Amino acid sequence: MTPTTLANVDLVSYLPLGLIITMAVGFAVANVVLTLIIGPKREGKTKGIAYESGMNPVGTARKRFNVRFYLIAMVFLVFDVEVVFLYPWAATFPNIAPGSPDGLMWLIRILFFLFTTVIAYIYGYRKGVFKFD
Repeated sequence: MTPTTLANVDLVSYLPLGLIITMAVGFAVANVVLTLIIGPKREGKTKGIAYESGMNPVGTARKRFNVRFYLIAMVFLVFDVEVVFLYPWAATFPNIAPGSPDGLMWLIRILFFLFTTVIAYIYGYRKGVFKFD
């Protein structure tokens, strides 16, 4: 094969990817344009009010939250990231040969990871992060 033929073969293999990207961008643009063209255009006092579960807005949107809200959000993120790391480990661990030193090392690493997460949870519990007054 000549170098130009190899370049053509490489570019042809990217054709499905280019097609999917083109379709996704086209779909997004079409949705925005069609909404502007055929969507409802009613204006009014009620239409301009912010929607809050069917209730009229009360007070300001600049309300302060208790710091515990953010702490619980951080605990949620810790456990969410933990699941992200546990899933590939759980998919790979059964494929390791039983009794191999690699298997023991993988097990020790994940147990250490889980141990540090549990320690962080216990620390937060003792500090009263999960208590609402």
